[in-house]
Amino acid sequence: MHKLIRVLKKDIKLVVGLMSGTSVDGVDAALVKIHGNGMDTKTEMIAFKNYPYDEQVRKRIFELFVPETSTVDKVCHMNFLLGEIFARAALDIIAEAGYTPEDIDIIGSHGQTIYHMPNPIDDSGYNVRSTLQIGESAVIAERTGIITVDDFRVRDMAAGGQGAPLVPYTEYMIYRDKNKNIALQNIGGISNVTVIPVNCSMDEVFAFDNGPGNMVIDEVVKRITNGNQNYDKDGQMAGKGTINGMLLDYLMDDKFFRLPLPKTTGREYFGSAYVDRLMNRARELNIEREDLVATVTALTAKSIADSYKYYILDKYRLDRVIIGGGGSYNKTLLKFIKGYLKNIEVITQENLGFSSDAKEAVAFAILANEAINGYANNIPKVTGAKKPVVMGKIVI
Repeated sequence: MHKLIRVLKKDIKLVVGLMSGTSVDGVDAALVKIHGNGMDTKTEMIAFKNYPYDEQVRKRIFELFVPETSTVDKVCHMNFLLGEIFARAALDIIAEAGYTPEDIDIIGSHGQTIYHMPNPIDDSGYNVRSTLQIGESAVIAERTGIITVDDFRVRDMAAGGQGAPLVPYTEYMIYRDKNKNIALQNIGGISNVTVIPVNCSMDEVFAFDNGPGNMVIDEVVKRITNGNQNYDKDGQMAGKGTINGMLLDYLMDDKFFRLPLPKTTGREYFGSAYVDRLMNRARELNIEREDLVATVTALTAKSIADSYKYYILDKYRLDRVIIGGGGSYNKTLLKFIKGYLKNIEVITQENLGFSSDAKEAVAFAILANEAINGYANNIPKVTGAKKPVVMGKIVI
């Protein structure tokens, strides 16, 4: 406890944030200087880097997403292997920034989501929501010697929430504006948006998952190139194609896009089985490769734009949309989004001098700092939780 008390007494802390998203590109590691806590928090990113997974490890992680290929021994082993990989990423970003582990106060790790079941299931007289993130925090703390906070989603779900999205808490801290209605659009494997009305309180912030982000695009590209490409770099394939209206209408006619808020989704819904159905429909329509990639890219763009129409624009006039995440580098996707969102300013994190890639890793550094200070760090209106709670388990 002495270590934790010492850290709590410090007004300025050095915190490493670790994140691995639904695209499973690797471990995002950010070293952040954090001043204060609560709504007075000030942050400065010192360093950021993505540490890609070995391709065989990445393949084995994907096996865990599908019940048919996931077994309890595989999950058990990968939990500890990812703990080692996350710990190495933390140590590497610390060293590359010119620090030592003794200089660092906290590590905040989101881990790798394996399965997410946000909707309640009645079982044995209990109303159960569940989620599983792996990347053992005890291993991270042991290898680094640094207080580690992880497993953020579970406390929100225990309080009746969906355990996502969690980043809106930190987005409100950093991006709130006295003069503009802001939408922060993240496009990772899944796309999600946070709406921060002009000069609002935290209770007025709301957020939700729009639908697939890069996940469906990546899987389609991987299949049509026989695994030679894992994603559409810069949107080049989509840029050569033409959107197929029939397939796009078929894909947009999905119940998820009309669900009431709050709502979240993941690979369980828009994963391999979803792409199987999509590919079957594309074959029936004799759609060419580039046209198929253009169409699924339009699916991401249109599902984002339509969600604004259904859930946001009837309440607020959006002044600015700020796009982050890996999808912000897809030029064709950005072009489609801007086309669907006419008369709204659409920019990227880079336009503001920030990093689209680093945003979520920075967020979990901030959430970890809030957790050790005992601050509730969820937004119940966003997740559907019954009350504010302190998310994160602490390993000293």
